[in-house]
Amino acid sequence: MVVRNISQAKAELSALIEEVQKGNEVILAKAGKPVAKLIAYRGPIRPRTPGSMSGEIWIAPDFDTLPEDIAEAFGMREPLS
Repeated sequence: MVVRNISQAKAELSALIEEVQKGNEVILAKAGKPVAKLIAYRGPIRPRTPGSMSGEIWIAPDFDTLPEDIAEAFGMREPLS
């Protein structure tokens, strides 16, 4: 594991990326305290399947209809007197 302060990491980002590609973790610190970790990107675990939740999600028929007070607040309706 490699630990670098942010200011130091800015100057040697390419070298730190190479470390990550070799399988090492890089910890970025601010004032000596760890704040972030660089690790190799492995991509999604499995590809998404569009429509995989079909039939499990229900949307109310009035979903796109705003209540009168909200529509008024957004200027989509004349103020009620």
